[in-house]
Amino acid sequence: MASLNVGNLGEYLREQRRAAQLSLRQLADATGVSNPYLSQIERGLRKPSADVLQQVAKALRISAETLYVRAGILDEREREELETRAVILADPSINERQKSVLLQIYDSFRRENGYAPAPDTETGAEAGADAEAGSGTEAAPGMPAGPDVQAGPDADAKNDHDPHS
Repeated sequence: MASLNVGNLGEYLREQRRAAQLSLRQLADATGVSNPYLSQIERGLRKPSADVLQQVAKALRISAETLYVRAGILDEREREELETRAVILADPSINERQKSVLLQIYDSFRRENGYAPAPDTETGAEAGADAEAGSGTEAAPGMPAGPDVQAGPDADAKNDHDPHS
């Protein structure tokens, strides 16, 4: 875990609030957090909880993970991993099975480079379930699966051009 640096967090929050052109009172109204408490956070006198940081992040339209890192709640590498996973999971152009396979590949590269996958990662179980529920054709990671992929004994027969067999 990173060490606590509440002053840096407070300065950052003040900058973000001003960039959003919000007064402290407006931010308090938007978050449901009291004006005096937000003022103490900005001045580095209070350490906010993760819930308060999430409310502030939502009101300022910034990443809660960034605030967690600045508050010392989350390590920078953990934030980057979480954001990478979130982008993959939010991508509407790939299906759930593809997302699962992609996360498995991502985890394997992280392990290969000496980083452990996030403890709440469930890609292994999800991938197995998705593969069993799939079309019956298995493709290696990174290879397309679908109607163009031929698998099984029928595929060999279709590719056999010997008329004498």
